[in-house]
Amino acid sequence: MPPKNLRAFDAEAFLNSPGVARRIVAYAPAATIFAQGDVADTVFYVQHGRVKLSVVSQTGKEAVVGVLSPGDFFGEGALAGQPIRLATATAMTASQILVVPKRHMIRLLHQQFALSDRFIAHMLARNTRLEEDLVDQLFNASEKRLARTLLLLARYGKPDGPHHVLPKISQEVLAEMVGTTRSRVNFFMNKFRKLGFIEYNGGLKVHRALLSVVLHDAPGSDR
Repeated sequence: MPPKNLRAFDAEAFLNSPGVARRIVAYAPAATIFAQGDVADTVFYVQHGRVKLSVVSQTGKEAVVGVLSPGDFFGEGALAGQPIRLATATAMTASQILVVPKRHMIRLLHQQFALSDRFIAHMLARNTRLEEDLVDQLFNASEKRLARTLLLLARYGKPDGPHHVLPKISQEVLAEMVGTTRSRVNFFMNKFRKLGFIEYNGGLKVHRALLSVVLHDAPGSDR
């Protein structure tokens, strides 16, 4: 279990840190927070809402590479010398985002140990997630990848989770995250619903029983 200060990072204390230039920005659903190719000179922290990270290839194909929730940092590539954004960040729901200039974030990480610990934990978790995603794409069928994506969105296994009811998310976005077609996502979503793993009732509700799809092989599933 993570230390208490990692479970509940005190955003208000962060906001009130003396001498820190920061601003809070409210974004409407579907609003662009930053775009692929923009200058990378700030770091972001999700206070409320959900944020989608996506990349577009030279051929125009878009892929969703992450969905962020309250308590997540993003845009941290700026701290590693990344000159431009490698992805686009879009608000999926009405979101409140804390924006901190790169130079002030670096100073905070050196001065505030609780923030530094929280940020390092975030980076380690992000790296682990990327490794798991790569293994998932290489070895798992689309049905299992979709189940894992839904469980991650519901924050199963997270200190602040699970959140059984998900905010509105389209099957097109799920298909981009899973790496399959919308028709396959629709087929498996209907299958999960018939099996009682998920519910549609004014929102998408994910039940713990969906773990069975991830933990066991699903014969007959394709990629």
